[in-house]
Amino acid sequence: MKIVVIGGTGLIGSKLVKSLRERGHDVLAAAPNTGVNTITREGLAAAMDRADVVVDVANAPVWDDEAVLEFFETSGRNLLAAEAAAGVRHHIALSIVGSERLPDNGYFRAKIAQESLIKASGIPYTILRATQFFEFVGGIAQSATVDGEVRLSPALFQPIASDDVAAALADIALAAPVNGTIEVAGPEAIPLDEVVRQFLRATKDGRKVVPDVHARYFGALLDDRSLTPGNNPRLGAIRFEDWVGTQAGV
Repeated sequence: MKIVVIGGTGLIGSKLVKSLRERGHDVLAAAPNTGVNTITREGLAAAMDRADVVVDVANAPVWDDEAVLEFFETSGRNLLAAEAAAGVRHHIALSIVGSERLPDNGYFRAKIAQESLIKASGIPYTILRATQFFEFVGGIAQSATVDGEVRLSPALFQPIASDDVAAALADIALAAPVNGTIEVAGPEAIPLDEVVRQFLRATKDGRKVVPDVHARYFGALLDDRSLTPGNNPRLGAIRFEDWVGTQAGV
């Protein structure tokens, strides 16, 4: 099959492209730096030519609420229109577990808008909602640091390795569309403050982590359901404890 990976040079995209090529498929890593831009539509029609499957793992380059919404809506409309014109048979998008439960977070609202466009497009689709990646735990710590202390909710958190997300996407790309949503999460739920505490300890970072039930996660208040999957998610194989043990050189 010809498979186009939008965002194919990023963290998840590059792993997915490698995996699908190893399985013998014709894979195009589509990104602005490879001549495909879903905002300007540069190279988009050519990328879709003869494509069977499109996997959208593109990330917005901005985090401002209005800008991120505009990115996902514009990119989504342009991409889905190009797919419809080319007769693409399966659209796959990577989204976020808990998006509908955290409306105070502008990025999550933008992902819900993206999902709505996909569902209304008429193109057979699968949405994969993943929990937060292990690789972003350092950024979470940074965002929650005030005066040298990291204030974080002790709500349950079920992060996942990017390798496991890419593996799930590869399997979905080679399967029939479900016209629905699949969830994928790490193998275990751990309080958010403890996840960050383990990361800081492994990376020899002396910041103190303070549990605070009122601490906001990128603008949103959390409870134990906010960032954890529903019933019967696909679970990754890599445990956070094992992954974080490799991070001493970060």
